[in-house]
Formats: sequence, C-alpha cells, structure tokens
Amino acid sequence: MSQALHTPPRTAAAVPEGDLAALAARHGLTVSGARPSLPEYIRQLWARRHFISAFATARLTTTYSQAKLGQIWQVMTPLLNAAVYYFIFGVLLDTKKGVADFIPFLVTGVFVWTFTSTSIMTGTRAISGNIGLVRALHFPRAALPISFCLQQLQQLLFSMAALVFILLAVGVPPALSWILVVPALTLQFVFNAGISMIMARLGAKTPDIAQLMPFLLRTWMYISGVMFSIDKLVADHAGMPSWIATLLKANPAAVYIDLMRFAMIDTFHASQLPPHVWLVAAGWAALSGVGGFIYFWKAEETYGRG
Repeated sequence: MSQALHTPPRTAAAVPEGDLAALAARHGLTVSGARPSLPEYIRQLWARRHFISAFATARLTTTYSQAKLGQIWQVMTPLLNAAVYYFIFGVLLDTKKGVADFIPFLVTGVFVWTFTSTSIMTGTRAISGNIGLVRALHFPRAALPISFCLQQLQQLLFSMAALVFILLAVGVPPALSWILVVPALTLQFVFNAGISMIMARLGAKTPDIAQLMPFLLRTWMYISGVMFSIDKLVADHAGMPSWIATLLKANPAAVYIDLMRFAMIDTFHASQLPPHVWLVAAGWAALSGVGGFIYFWKAEETYGRG
C-alpha cells in the first residue's frame, strides 16, 4: 500500500504578510496599541469622561489622607504660600507700595499661578509616573494629564472659597464681575491642559525633565506679576523697551492672573489689563489646548513602551 502524502498546514509564519493583513482586515482586527484617528481618539476620550472626573477626585481626596488635619490642608497650603510671599515681597521688599488691596491682589496671584504651575508639574509626570497603569490598561493616554489638570482645578475651587473670605474680610464687596471668574478659569484650564499634555509627552520620553521643571516654573513665576503689578513696573521704568513691556503683559500666566484680579477685586481696573485681554486669553487657550492635544496624540502608540 502506498503511503499517503500529507501537505502540512500553513502556519502564520508561512503566510505572506499581505495575506495576513487582508485576513486581519476581513475579521476587523487592528494592530494592538496603534494610534487611532484624531476624531476616534476624541470620541474615546469623551467616552471616558467619567473616569477622568472620578480619577481626579480620587487623587484630590487622597492627597492629604495621611495628614492629621486631612482636607483642611486643601485651603491651608495655598494660604501659607501666600503668607510667605506677603512677608518676603510685601514687607521686606515692599512691592505692596502703590498697589491697592495688596493682600487680595497677592492671594489671587498666588492661587491662580499655583493652578498653572502645579498642573504643568503633575502633567510632566503623568505618563512616566503612572507607567504601570499605562501598560496595564487600554485607554486614551490624554486622560491622565487632563485628569491631573482637573484635580488642580478642584483644588483651586477650595482656594477660591478662602479667597472670597479674605476679600470680604478686607472690605472688598461682592460684585457682578465675579461671574467673569467662570470664563477666565475655563480658558486657563484649557491652556493648562494643553501645556500639561506637551510636557507629558516630553516627560514620557525624558523623565529627567521633571527635575528641571521647578527651576523653569520659578523663573516664569517671577516674570508673571504674581507678587507685583506689571502695570506699575512698566510705569516706573519709563525707559523699558516697548517690546519687553508687551511680552510681560502678553505672558499667558500674567494674562490669566490679571483676568482673575479684574473679576474679583474692585480696585483692579480695566486700564490695568493688557489690550484685547480676552482675545489674548482665548488665543493662548486655543493655541495651547489644540496644539498640545495634537502633539500628545501623535505619540499615543509610544507611551508605555521601551
């Protein structure tokens, strides 16, 4: 009896690459971890909006969970920072001279600046500091820096409650202009989220950037009018080149700080704001938010690898 000849089955390695691609497409298979299209990425991110909110709230709740005073530190920390800056700049360096309602002026600047600086600092570590989560679960990675910014926004709202108390204590009356806090904070949140996503991508590739950021942020703070009035500084230095004055006033951190001061403090007048301040604020938010989001999305498939 003749021996039957059997053709061995074709293994995956023996199938031509083109046939494998066609087979995967026919059964709706995609490359694991591949970057989705931008509209699909936005859709996935929106579908996980509840996760982003819950993750931000959980992180905020656990921040001071080991402290004796617990969540009281949500308010005490920014107030203590403001007290230190008041002693150094208001008392020792006398930057309060010529600035009406200096305490609300300073506290507002500190709170608003802290929102931006902490959002950027935590965003820098959003991927590198959560690498286990990134590798274990599949979700749009932009959810991490956005959730960290949302956490800082929630922190700022606690601080704003303290700010309202300070304003009332020093005799600043409530005003309709306080409503402007909502659009101002919305624009600042978009700006912060965009910068955080840029830094998250850079920090994922080069974690050492997180060590450099405190120095860069401190430098940025000192030119943003947190502890002094940029408008008064420019007026006191008449010989200052006009382009430097323009850059100081157009600095995005200074723009959002000035908008909050204009909204909350009745002695901070429109004449102290940069020209077209709302357009400038919206422009910074659009540039940072859209640009940062696209920049982060382009490296989506690289996060957690290597």
